[in-house]
Amino acid sequence: MNNFLVSLKKFFTNKNTVTVIGVIAILGLLYWGYTSTINSQVQPVRVPVAATTIQPRTLITDDMISWIEMPAASISNDVVRSQTLIVGKYSDVNTVIPAGSMFYGTVLIEASQLPDSAFTAVKDGERPYALSVTTASTYGNSIYPGNKIDVFMKAIDENGQIMVGRLLAQVEVLAVKDSSGNNVFEDTSANRTPATLLFGVPEDVYVLLKKAEYLSGYGVELFPVPYGGTTPVEGDLIVDREELVNFIESNTVVFSDSTDNPNENIPGEDIGNETE
Repeated sequence: MNNFLVSLKKFFTNKNTVTVIGVIAILGLLYWGYTSTINSQVQPVRVPVAATTIQPRTLITDDMISWIEMPAASISNDVVRSQTLIVGKYSDVNTVIPAGSMFYGTVLIEASQLPDSAFTAVKDGERPYALSVTTASTYGNSIYPGNKIDVFMKAIDENGQIMVGRLLAQVEVLAVKDSSGNNVFEDTSANRTPATLLFGVPEDVYVLLKKAEYLSGYGVELFPVPYGGTTPVEGDLIVDREELVNFIESNTVVFSDSTDNPNENIPGEDIGNETE
């Protein structure tokens, strides 16, 4: 027994033996690593793909996604493999995702990254309305998206008196845009000047506001005031909303969005059907 142990010790302490064993171990590790890499590359992986063609600026929902199996080697690093990272995103502007295509990170954006993302925040049953403003009327450009405002109206009545009142209350500002349609606050280094406040209103209120726009001859002005605040515009009369609505309705004709008839929306003008 002792002779065997002595022989075994000599065998493992022999430099040639150690070298051979080391080479065999290294070759074994290389073979294992190579086969593992090959197997991992050809191993099928489930990835989400578009179940239907997705047009640009589309909100991606669960029913737009299906699954396929593909070799891992054919999936690039930019492919999004998790459904939770896809649902709720939008397809990028001018980007069509074909049916069967994988989802790439470069074509998925957040709602806030859409050029007109404010329009997606308009509630069902409402229409977006752009209220004309200036730096002064926004209190030195201090009205931000998400702020609540009241919309006041100033007008001159039939007696020549200036009346002022709150036309809308607690309206949420969805966007502040400059005259070129750019979001004022998306790039503060650009020093953009506010030109419109965008918010959503019900259809009847939208029509009322559009009518009011055509009453400049009656000195009508619409301007924002921080919600719950007092108007900085002085008037001879402080009136309620009902009086303002009656004033607008009594001095305008039926409003239509159609541009087919250029005579529509003219304040105070009675438009009849032409028969001649």
